[in-house]
Amino acid sequence: MLVITRREGEEVVIGDPTNPVGVVRVASVKGDRVRLAMDFPREVEVHRREVADQIMSEKPPIAGKIRPGG
Repeated sequence: MLVITRREGEEVVIGDPTNPVGVVRVASVKGDRVRLAMDFPREVEVHRREVADQIMSEKPPIAGKIRPGG
């Protein structure tokens, strides 16, 4: 996991800088709350962790799924 420090208004570019997959910007910081603005193509799904976990728990397992390293 990459951990970086950004200030309000600063951005992180995801992918090739000449043709990025997306951009994440720190929109605001208020106390212990951080608002992030994300700019990704519509075909790239972006979910909060709790929503992603819910989606995964509702999907049936894929038969014969190959796991990384196995």
